[in-house]
Amino acid sequence: MPASGPATVMRKHSVSIAGHRTSITLEDAFMDALRQMAAERGIAVAALIAEIDSAQATPGNLSSAIRVAVLDWALNRHVSASGETSKD
Repeated sequence: MPASGPATVMRKHSVSIAGHRTSITLEDAFMDALRQMAAERGIAVAALIAEIDSAQATPGNLSSAIRVAVLDWALNRHVSASGETSKD
């Protein structure tokens, strides 16, 4: 049975990347974290999305690329806060 609750609500968001309008579909929890990432860096959410888009090795699903970037950011914050070291 799928999880339900506020974090699982999917919403479409319109963004402009290099003058091109597009839309992304993200769960509220990912959008909230994306906003926090942008705020910590002192940049607009649209600018962060453009960075994530340009960093993709092969153009693909932007919403998925954003989720991966948010996950990476969250994991790195956890490691930094806990003092753990990477096992790579």
